[in-house]
Amino acid sequence: DIPVAWGEMDAYGHVNNIVYFRYFETARMAYFDRLEATGFLARDPLGPILASTRCRFRAPVKYPDRLTVGARVARVEADRFLMLYAVFSHAMGRVAAEGEGTIVCYDYRNSCKAPLPEGIKLRIAAIENGR
Repeated sequence: DIPVAWGEMDAYGHVNNIVYFRYFETARMAYFDRLEATGFLARDPLGPILASTRCRFRAPVKYPDRLTVGARVARVEADRFLMLYAVFSHAMGRVAAEGEGTIVCYDYRNSCKAPLPEGIKLRIAAIENGR
């Protein structure tokens, strides 16, 4: 759960739209921790990079509230995967926003995309299948 901070509000009295991308980032990094992708990046020039992201706002979130932000991988391709996000408002009892992000495997040494390692693909499959 993520508490809504007073400082995340905008002049209209709801959470500013840019903050949702921070919520997505928090969920994405938690997923990467489960993948052990951060350790992977530390020992290899390959790692994840966010290629694109978007958000669909469903209802305005206001302070005070607690949010549950979830992430899952919907599709895996040769060099990327599509991550879906959902932001659930406990105060409203509904999904307040949905989003997606395309994460590409990137070779940081040579500054180019690279094939997604099989080990990462297998870990994604295990997470998505509940193992």
